[in-house]
Amino acid sequence: MATPIDILHTNFGFDHFRDGQEQVITQVLNHQNTLAVMPTGGGKSLCYQIPALINPGITIVVSPLLSLMKDQVDSLRQNGIAAAALNSATPREEVNPILRSAYNGEIKLLYVTPERLAMDYFQYQLSFLNINLVAIDEAHCISQWGHDFRPAYRQLNAAIQRLKTTPAILALTATATPQVQADIGDQLAIPQENFVITSFARPNISFRVAHPQQGTRQYILKYLAAHQGEAGIIYANTRKRVESLTDFLNERGIHVAMYHAGMTAADRARVQDDFQFDRVPVIVATNAFGMGIDKSNVRFVLHATSAKNLESYYQEAGRAGRDGLPSEAVMLYHANDIQQYRWFIDQSSADDQYREVQYEKLQAVTAYANTPRCLQQQIVEYFGQECEPCGHCSNCTDDRQLEDITTAARAVIATVKELHGRFGKSLVAKVVTGSHDQRIQQLHADQLDHYDALRLSQQEAGSLVDYLVATGYLVLEGGQFPVVKIAKPGWQVLDGETTVQRRAEPQPTRSATTVEETPEQAALFEVLRKRRRELATEQGVPPFMIFSDRTLHDMARLQPQTPADFLAVNGVGQTKLKQYGRIMMDEISAYLSGNDE
Repeated sequence: MATPIDILHTNFGFDHFRDGQEQVITQVLNHQNTLAVMPTGGGKSLCYQIPALINPGITIVVSPLLSLMKDQVDSLRQNGIAAAALNSATPREEVNPILRSAYNGEIKLLYVTPERLAMDYFQYQLSFLNINLVAIDEAHCISQWGHDFRPAYRQLNAAIQRLKTTPAILALTATATPQVQADIGDQLAIPQENFVITSFARPNISFRVAHPQQGTRQYILKYLAAHQGEAGIIYANTRKRVESLTDFLNERGIHVAMYHAGMTAADRARVQDDFQFDRVPVIVATNAFGMGIDKSNVRFVLHATSAKNLESYYQEAGRAGRDGLPSEAVMLYHANDIQQYRWFIDQSSADDQYREVQYEKLQAVTAYANTPRCLQQQIVEYFGQECEPCGHCSNCTDDRQLEDITTAARAVIATVKELHGRFGKSLVAKVVTGSHDQRIQQLHADQLDHYDALRLSQQEAGSLVDYLVATGYLVLEGGQFPVVKIAKPGWQVLDGETTVQRRAEPQPTRSATTVEETPEQAALFEVLRKRRRELATEQGVPPFMIFSDRTLHDMARLQPQTPADFLAVNGVGQTKLKQYGRIMMDEISAYLSGNDE
């Protein structure tokens, strides 16, 4: 019988397991219920795919999204592994043939939604199958303390217990605090000794926080100019912001597409396919986009609005760099976003305990956005672990000179005092920059001592207010329409007892997403990428399913000339050698011959 390491090498083209994978696979093969908490891109899917190829019978994979199922099934087929999905998109006439193939042993993995698994008739259909393992992806959805609770997940354990074969259970997630881990264990009867919790650190991702002083849109423009040709996702927290930012970028000649739940299913599917197939490099989206994205070569994830909690932020940020190559995750922090989220919690009908947990999650985001320590450390600690400083986040690499902004800060704080703490950020910015707005005239605010005190745009003044709030000199109070008030440190600035310093706004660069390679290797990578795109178009699958960017970079570095050389490339197994080995080696030979002439 083939061993797990044999299958890892032969079917998937990898030489060694990643952290935690072998332990999870061993426990599953020993029929032990297991919880695996691994970062996005950490190889969770192999933890059930390899046992599925070793165990007799079939593995059921519970997944919340249809698009994710399709990508997983297509990816398995590229590796020569028979798999299928049953969901609401499956034509009725195909259901029984799929189940018959599973009964005959022709399919080893069957992907279903949690809702389908709980259906009585589907349970009856499954009673004829030898089900050895049920793998539950995105298992944090089972916990009411998680960031993405889904009631259908609460029914999973009862549904699994009704299966005749008593399969083992494998729960998998990338984002679970200790509280959520314990809840998953309780719900699915997984003992704590069977928890496999790997490091939450993502060493290939450079985390960054920015407080844009010249405005969010200008920052994004500069960022995209520095990252041309790279695949990325820009998140915004409302449909309106997604639409306006998409229009803004397209009007300036930057090719982006938008995605949100208000679009038709056909439009969403088209945009997702365009992104997967590299026809559109950048998507502007709400959080409706992403969980179903298995694209490995996303180089950056940029949050144009502050995150609601660190769990969802880390999951969304983790969609960058799934192939292990250098990538970047940037949060543009705005204190107003946090205040808006707080108001939504205030208006919630949830009980006090739930609301208190949500307030704590918001505070964790604010702490993350303003900490001077390593950002990777800050996140890892939030999930109950420790790690060394990453050495490449925006805090670890921050060598910008501090600028004394006491004069400007004092003008803003004095304006807040003159307005008696009764108005919001927007009006403070208008007063201090000398706006002739009708509201200013009505309030006679143009008569205040600090009216028109700063030679800044209203946007820059608003960013300064955000900074003073973020650093504790000012505070926002109130729900839907928060007002700006002076905190104790702000009074000390007015009294001349303390100064205010701020680092200059960093200019976006490409350094965090650049792979170290020679000019020849970089040129060969582009040749191979072009050939990969042609192969993907011929087969109707996304390019990264043919080979990941990491595999192409490794190919450009090793420049294989024989089948044995080709198998040494990271991510190449026997099936990919047979399908594409000769094609890619001919490309490499042609490139090398052309360079030698």
